[in-house]
Amino acid sequence: MRAHNEGMTDKPLTIMAVHAHPDDESSSTGGILARYGAEGKRTVLVTCTGGELGEIGDPSLATPENLGEVRRRELEAACSILGVTKLYRLGYRDSGMLGLPENEDPSSFNQADLDEAVGRLVALIRAERPEVLVTYDDNGFYGHPDHVRANQITVAAWEAAGDPRRYTEPGLDPWTPLKLYYTTVARSGFKTFGEKMRAAGLEPPFEGEDPVFGVEDDVITATIDISRWVEIKRAALMAHKTQMGADVFFSKLPPALFSELFDRESFIRFASRIDAAEKEADLFEGLAP
Repeated sequence: MRAHNEGMTDKPLTIMAVHAHPDDESSSTGGILARYGAEGKRTVLVTCTGGELGEIGDPSLATPENLGEVRRRELEAACSILGVTKLYRLGYRDSGMLGLPENEDPSSFNQADLDEAVGRLVALIRAERPEVLVTYDDNGFYGHPDHVRANQITVAAWEAAGDPRRYTEPGLDPWTPLKLYYTTVARSGFKTFGEKMRAAGLEPPFEGEDPVFGVEDDVITATIDISRWVEIKRAALMAHKTQMGADVFFSKLPPALFSELFDRESFIRFASRIDAAEKEADLFEGLAP
């Protein structure tokens, strides 16, 4: 398949992460974005909405009217911390949590014309030419409409970007990504997570609940060591100040405990156009440097 992507043997390998809201990039993929950037890979972030309906942990930081602009600046600060090569915003409005009236807002990502949204992402894939794509699973990790939509457009763009018959905008040659991953967490880790939080005198966020997201360990195909970059991941997450109020469990974690709990990021390989090992320690495994 690499022969199909002609003329790109000299470019650095590239990963593109497609996320729904500002702060999603840091919480689930901050470690790999920091690591791969430091290792000389190109890291491209696509954020689909402005996060206009997110929390405001401290009323002095934003109002509902200007939250989108504040979160734009927070996202830019986080990308600077992570060393992201290129940031794109698709420009859709936050749809809000599942079941809210805002899900029906015509300007929301949830109501976006799917073909148009896929076309926007295809154009970015062709422009940036990533070998690796990362997004959420088909449940959007926990069911948020914008996360589900991000999955839908990424899977569709994965198929369409290399097809010269589709989205035939001039100046954008087809490009075929080679690997597609979903972010995830291991359910087994929640027990250890809770134990360590309680030992530190903190209440776990899912105490007494069966987590509704995450997967069994054997479903995970890639576990990436980000221990050298976990402090950068934390700093990027904390740059989203409106979302990291005092009651948010990320904010409650001492830096050392955060580093202990979040020194790995896990993924499911949804599709690959090259031979790939059953278990991977690097999303770029099998790709030439």
